[in-house]
Amino acid sequence: MSEQSQRSTFAVTGMTCATCALRIEKGLRNVEGVSQASVNLATEKATVQYDPGVIEDGQFEKLIRDLGYDAILEGGGDDSGGEALDSTDREKELRKREIRKLRLSFVVSAALSFPLLVAMFAGLFRIQPLMFLHYPAVQLVLATPVQFVIGYRFYKNTFKSLRSGSPSMDVLVALGTSAAYLYSIYNGFIRSLPQGHSPALYFEASAIIITLVLLGKLLEAVAKGRTSEAIKRLIGLQPKTARVLRGGQEVDIPISELQVGETVLVRPGEKIPVDGEVLEGSSAVDESMITGESIPVEKSRGDAVIGATINTYGALRFRATKVGRDTMLAQIIRLVEEAQGSKAPIQRLADMVAGIFVPAVLAVAVVTFLIWLLVGGDLTRGLISAVAVLVIARPCAMGLATPTAIMVGTGKGAENGILIRSGESLELAHKLEAVVLDKTGTITLGKPALTDVVSLNGWSREDLLRLAGAAERNSEHPLGIAILEAARRELDRIEESREFRATPGKGVRAVVGGSLVLVGTRSYLAESGISVEAAEERIRSLEAEGRTVMLVSVDGTVQGLLAVADRIKAGSRQAIETLKAMGLEVYMITGDNRRTAEAIGREVGVDHIMAEVLPERKAQVVEQIRKQGRIVAMVGDGINDAPALVGADIGMAMGTGTDIAMESADITLMNGDLMSVPAAIQLSQRTMRKIKQNLFWAFFYNTVGIPIAALGMLNPIIAGAAMAFSSVSVVSNSLSLKRFRVA
Repeated sequence: MSEQSQRSTFAVTGMTCATCALRIEKGLRNVEGVSQASVNLATEKATVQYDPGVIEDGQFEKLIRDLGYDAILEGGGDDSGGEALDSTDREKELRKREIRKLRLSFVVSAALSFPLLVAMFAGLFRIQPLMFLHYPAVQLVLATPVQFVIGYRFYKNTFKSLRSGSPSMDVLVALGTSAAYLYSIYNGFIRSLPQGHSPALYFEASAIIITLVLLGKLLEAVAKGRTSEAIKRLIGLQPKTARVLRGGQEVDIPISELQVGETVLVRPGEKIPVDGEVLEGSSAVDESMITGESIPVEKSRGDAVIGATINTYGALRFRATKVGRDTMLAQIIRLVEEAQGSKAPIQRLADMVAGIFVPAVLAVAVVTFLIWLLVGGDLTRGLISAVAVLVIARPCAMGLATPTAIMVGTGKGAENGILIRSGESLELAHKLEAVVLDKTGTITLGKPALTDVVSLNGWSREDLLRLAGAAERNSEHPLGIAILEAARRELDRIEESREFRATPGKGVRAVVGGSLVLVGTRSYLAESGISVEAAEERIRSLEAEGRTVMLVSVDGTVQGLLAVADRIKAGSRQAIETLKAMGLEVYMITGDNRRTAEAIGREVGVDHIMAEVLPERKAQVVEQIRKQGRIVAMVGDGINDAPALVGADIGMAMGTGTDIAMESADITLMNGDLMSVPAAIQLSQRTMRKIKQNLFWAFFYNTVGIPIAALGMLNPIIAGAAMAFSSVSVVSNSLSLKRFRVA
């Protein structure tokens, strides 16, 4: 998105099929200033990316209404974060209202249609006491309210769609039922019949078709409501109030009034309202609703807490650092909403077919009628066959096949701490052939600790730590921080240093007490003209044990070695074995020397190890693997991983890492567990399987059903029943993804 562009989302009501969504999408894309537009039938939302200097978002609502639909701008409130909750409440109320309306219409339609169904059976089996139901006047009285009162929605939508030049599914229903209704009036009240002949009436066909269509829409609305449960659950996590310290007093305020920097108090068992940093107290916080990790995380002064998580046993006092739409929960909700509203590339086929579907079906119905009339000489058979063709066709199943599966798949991922940014990312993940894992913070915990201090020239441990700690005082590298923390634990104080300079991935230099101190890799010291030969044997020994060795040079002479090791995460080996069992090639990339990297690689089972890779070269390494023809995922957590995450086909960021890494990624793994990587790929595979199943049955259903109807082998009532339940079956198949379990 460019700096000038803006994104707005609208809740759209009145869409009945895939052609409706395509019509709105096409209308929005044709507007000057719009760079991208997407309309999702399953979520009933339109997302528009546009230049606000050319067009205002209020004009989109008017455009959508001119096309025959209603639209409401979402997220138009303040930055408090409450707009997400309000929007969901509105959407929930609108859906409930629509379901109530559909249920009432269906009940009334069914009550009026049932006697017509009874009449049909009475005629078939000559049940004399019920033959009065066969009188044309009785059937007209029963069928007319269904056709024109209950069925008014189909005529209204037909008029709107024809006016905009893009006929929808409602045109097929309106034409088919009207033909059956009007033909029944002609046979019952206008056409002259020989004495003793009963007129052929099809009032039951028109009424029952409308009833079945309404039943299908009712079941579809209920099922579609269930596909968005993940978002509702996420929004429901946020507490509505917060207890803050104002003027020395504890005050309960609405969460929308909470400001950054305020002191918030949380008692045992309460939800943490927003993101913050602990000032006082200690406790364990249940973060499972955000990260999927079931074990509570210990928190004390200086630790970060996440909004919507649950404080277990201790009282906490923390400073609010992120509120409203900046909180992690709000960002997660935004990511999931964007993913659920996006389109996967596989949907293009369904969109292309849906765009020409209704005109094609109308043409088939006309040809069917003419062939039966002109070749077969049978007006009645021709009309009934044409009605069956109009009724059996169902573009909605094609329109719902992809978005419903994406909604459920991304929602299921969010429940398990796997945030998928878009439908495109979800689709591509199942095609992955190689996974590149950053070592620090991904395979390992990312919190290295000092394990060995080796003196070479009689220097004491204390002296080495004193000089190295002072040199690393301003370092931000994890290894430097580990050395500094060890020095702080063992020494009373750390000296000041001057002329500090860090070389990324290699080491630091600083002046400490008049001496030039270098702490870094052997290559760093060699580049500075310092000989490391005397330490080589000891270095190799430590590296063989999986340690990372830093050399300490004082005034040009190596005086000691500091060995640092990073603990491997508990699930790393299992995750790598799972990825390999899935047929993926696994690479480990690290700035460590080769011996250390190979020691860790052996421990976790990685076959392809790329060591001594400087941060700026990680993206180049990923690109080299891609040039071999492989679809590659990069998994990392640090700022220096961001270019590689962007350069990979799929970037996966550990949620325990930096915000920059998460922003650069296509998939964020909130719990930082490497097992989430195969889980994300498996979720993609399952979702794509559901999409392909949905599309197959949607295409198969129409490909087989329409010719059968055209051949006169399908009763319009049975066609109506099949059409009504086709979309329900697609949505239900997508909902079966809810059974997906992360191993």
